[in-house]
Amino acid sequence: MKFLDQAKIYIRSGDGGAGSVSFLHMKFIEFAGPDGGDGGRGGDVWVEAVDGLNTLIDYRYRQHFKAATGTHGMGKTRTGAKGADVVLKVPVGTQVFEDDNETLICDLHEIGQRFRLAKGGNGGFGNAHFKSSTNRAPRRANPGLSGDERTIWLRLKLIADAGLVGLPNAGKSTFLASVTAAKPKIADYPFTTLHPNLGVARIDAREFVIADIPGLIEGAHEGIGIGDRFLGHVERTRVLLHLVSAREDDPAAAYLTVRNEMLAYGHGLGDKPEVVALSQVDTVSPKECKVKSAALEQVCGTKPAMLSAVTHEGTEDVLRKLMKFIERARADENPEPVEDGRWTL
Repeated sequence: MKFLDQAKIYIRSGDGGAGSVSFLHMKFIEFAGPDGGDGGRGGDVWVEAVDGLNTLIDYRYRQHFKAATGTHGMGKTRTGAKGADVVLKVPVGTQVFEDDNETLICDLHEIGQRFRLAKGGNGGFGNAHFKSSTNRAPRRANPGLSGDERTIWLRLKLIADAGLVGLPNAGKSTFLASVTAAKPKIADYPFTTLHPNLGVARIDAREFVIADIPGLIEGAHEGIGIGDRFLGHVERTRVLLHLVSAREDDPAAAYLTVRNEMLAYGHGLGDKPEVVALSQVDTVSPKECKVKSAALEQVCGTKPAMLSAVTHEGTEDVLRKLMKFIERARADENPEPVEDGRWTL
């Protein structure tokens, strides 16, 4: 299945059904009067976050969605049925924007969340509604109201606990494939990752979701490369794993390049907790690793982890560090009650 994280679609709610002009005709009942029923309301357009989806690919091949028109009113004061609703099923983490792609309508970050995007038109009154003491036989009925129509954007931001960032060929996809069951494309050339990948990592009987995005290069926040398009997928993560390749001539400069791009992008990426790791340490000598680790420590302020996804060196240590930040964030989001009724973390 192809990955699609953005789609533009047109939606229209259903028109209301027309009211009925009808008169009661029964044997032995003279001048029985009007009995036209009201029209039914048009169908609504809803968006709902469901489990089991991780892409918006369904909206690439169909971009128009229209709810059903309400049933017209009938004689014997029968009201028409409501038109069928249209429900747009989207992955958790989907945001809905107006046609300008900037005005946020709703953010569906939990399974089962629903939002009505367009309300169906009301049904028209039948002639029974207009009966009065001075108008015993009204011969008019209202048409149903038109439904709403609009063009919207669907934008997906993946829900993950940890995000992988770094320059191209820093070993992000290799790490994801090493610690999860995901099978991202891996090759020895830049930008082998063209779309985000998700994987579930397990450590010490606990698990969390990791998101891998394309590599960032200088100027990515301005649209250079492809990483800027996918930075939104790590906005919701609780911690970032910043990988710096040991094959870099200047690992400190490589770290600062990615760090500056995240700060320039904004949206809180620069404030997220970060675990820094010197990756691909199996490709250089131990002496060279030590020198580059010291240089990296000077710019990031913490001692980087030594990591090789190929030989699995340091992978468990890195996963435990990530899990520590994730559990702390989960505790902050879901405080547990104590016996006296107060909440604690």
